[in-house]
Amino acid sequence: MLRESGSGQDIHEVSSKVLQKKRILTGGNASSLVIDSLCDQAGQEDIAVAGLYCDFLLQKEQTIANIIGALLKQLVRRGNIPDYLLEAFHKGQKEFGGRGPRVVDLMGMLKIKIASLSQVFICLDALDECLPKYRPELLESLADIVHQCPRVRIFLTGRPHIGGDVQRYFSKAVVIPISPSPGDIRNYVEMRLNRDTEPEAMNKDLRADILRIILEKISDM
Repeated sequence: MLRESGSGQDIHEVSSKVLQKKRILTGGNASSLVIDSLCDQAGQEDIAVAGLYCDFLLQKEQTIANIIGALLKQLVRRGNIPDYLLEAFHKGQKEFGGRGPRVVDLMGMLKIKIASLSQVFICLDALDECLPKYRPELLESLADIVHQCPRVRIFLTGRPHIGGDVQRYFSKAVVIPISPSPGDIRNYVEMRLNRDTEPEAMNKDLRADILRIILEKISDM
């Protein structure tokens, strides 16, 4: 897990919760734990949480403009639509082909919205599934937001190979490696086998083979 560590205490409290539960978590539900914890805080305090899950199958849709626009949309939902957003929308409608806002325009509007809030957490899960050609501009945009908006904290998750990319833009990023133990994997596979909708199709030997082979393959990885 990769995050830009700021001076805020909340983000360190989240870190400790993740570390305490590290032994029972896989990467996917670890990010859910953090996001759920932030959303719980947002319900009690004046904290805004915005984020999305990068998906390899949606790469064409998940452009930089769409990602920044999605974050802006989530933050705007907290109240009435600001006048500057309505003006940008109407302006875009009048232009040739109803052109949507450019990234620079969306970034400006996002920063204005963030400035009106006391604390903002931006969470991007599975950053490694973002197209490599988009990733540098996305990280540069996030770094620019952090630089100009001190109330923002960034939470990113992704496979280890993107660590270098992130640290080029976030030199103070805190990295928390999380990996499941063999016991965690066994418990998960057994749970899924117990939920099989056709249990009669599997005997004890086949069940044992499935558990053994999955654990061996993951161990090799």
